[in-house]
Amino acid sequence: MRRRALTSAALASSVALLLSACVTLPAKPAALPTDFVPEPTVSPGDGTGALSPDGFSAAQRMTVRVRNVGCGFIATGTGFALDSHTLVTNRHVVADAKRITITTYDGRSIAATAASTTTVADIAIITTEESLGSAYAFRAQEDPVEGDVITVVGYPNGGRLTSTAGVVLGPTTDPLGGAVGTVLATSASVEQGSSGSPVLDEDGRVVGVIYAKNYSNQSFIVPVSTLNTLLSEESLFVPESSCTTSSQYQGLP
Repeated sequence: MRRRALTSAALASSVALLLSACVTLPAKPAALPTDFVPEPTVSPGDGTGALSPDGFSAAQRMTVRVRNVGCGFIATGTGFALDSHTLVTNRHVVADAKRITITTYDGRSIAATAASTTTVADIAIITTEESLGSAYAFRAQEDPVEGDVITVVGYPNGGRLTSTAGVVLGPTTDPLGGAVGTVLATSASVEQGSSGSPVLDEDGRVVGVIYAKNYSNQSFIVPVSTLNTLLSEESLFVPESSCTTSSQYQGLP
């Protein structure tokens, strides 16, 4: 893919959008299918040695759909497993939740038991009692640089599991004004529902987390250096409140 130059002026003139898919709650919302298994796709960084017997890579198996049923709305996003009971997504994906449900690549539905967020970046941590599986994120220690090829794995529009490639365009300030420090812009095309998607380098390591896009179709990621710092400082996270009682979210039924 041809490298495109990134300028602060171009970014400043583009309106950034959060990427959780949010709609008004209908009178009787249809349930998500429980038997849906997405078709496997191969993307950069998916070596044949990483494929499971069902044809999915480790990156695809660790990536989950996040469904937030709130008070008067339903939102969907993406997340990825850090271990068998912990996953990363975006803060805005879990905001004002009444109930959070995780759907794995093979169609399993798992209830979240707790969610916590930080104001440093658009990052949230979700925990579960049921196992998320055996594929977990391997995080890089350094941020990608301009021109690096990356792959985004997620559930755009709350639909099927997909992979899309792009390149890092460079560092910039948060176009939404909510993050401390710099974020990275990329050319990877993402949609609503892609919020929280892992961004992988060519070796399959997580180098960032998708959280927004602009009208120029540039996507923005929380860099892995910020993610690693947050995960090493538990005090930076606070329990997310439920929309029903303003109490801490505890996986309400």
